[in-house]
Amino acid sequence: MIELWRGCVNAWECDELGHYNVRFYLARASEALANLAEAAGLNPIQRADALATLIPQTLHIRFLAEARPGAPLYIEGGIVGFDTATADIVLVMRHSGTGKPAASFSMRVGHAAPASAEAFPWPKRFATTVEALTVDKPDFAAPRGLATGTGGRRASMSAADALDLPVIGRGRFGPHEMDAFGWMRAEFLLGRVSDSVTNFAAAFPEEWDMHAGEPSARIGSALLECCIHVHRWPRAGEGFAIRSGLKSAGPKVRNIVHWVLEPASGKPWWTMEGVAAPMDLDQRKLAAIDPETQAKLDAAAVPGIEA
Repeated sequence: MIELWRGCVNAWECDELGHYNVRFYLARASEALANLAEAAGLNPIQRADALATLIPQTLHIRFLAEARPGAPLYIEGGIVGFDTATADIVLVMRHSGTGKPAASFSMRVGHAAPASAEAFPWPKRFATTVEALTVDKPDFAAPRGLATGTGGRRASMSAADALDLPVIGRGRFGPHEMDAFGWMRAEFLLGRVSDSVTNFAAAFPEEWDMHAGEPSARIGSALLECCIHVHRWPRAGEGFAIRSGLKSAGPKVRNIVHWVLEPASGKPWWTMEGVAAPMDLDQRKLAAIDPETQAKLDAAAVPGIEA
């Protein structure tokens, strides 16, 4: 793998859990992806005058170790494989001091026209330059707590209504969330969900009790792994509603499905399954679950929901 980004965790990029918020992992991975494209002989893919760019289609991310304020980090990566117009990419974010993995990113990206976001074939030179960048995916980057699948074929507003999925987030995409081509930046695939998940009382009753003024401990919800399927990319001014369901809950982790939908059409922008766990903010470890909470979670699970 080659180095593609190096920096650190800014304090303002951290959240209520006291560590790097998930959106910034993906923001830095997007920078690394652009540097990997340049190393592969492509012209700068994020410039406003670019004739081609790389657009993520599916993303699998594992969060492997906390990154706290001030932590120095770097990202290395390479290309696992490619076909006519897409490529499979792996990136690994590491703690600079120890080399320990902080996160892994496995992406399928499309070589696409910026104006339409439609994929088209790689330039002929890509097949030559990519050889030096080919890598094997590390074992720790493989899915652990979820299946990556093909992504949310059932997702729609009518299906969410039929399943009685709660609305955990609602709003409109702003100009500050857009890239040079007017499409939403990839970091907000996680950012918008991260901003909303604290409203998901059924999946995290411990955290909800804390916000309701009945805390047994200081609890936050930590994302351990996720798989995101992008159906369409939003533009500034378009609306969204996040409808979420608890897929399953065990003694340590919960699988949660989020459908980010366009209210006007009912169609999905993107769908996501995450593996998350309650975190004791004082002890800095995953919180234990009691039988009463487990019973609540079992009752709240939505049979058959998928991302």
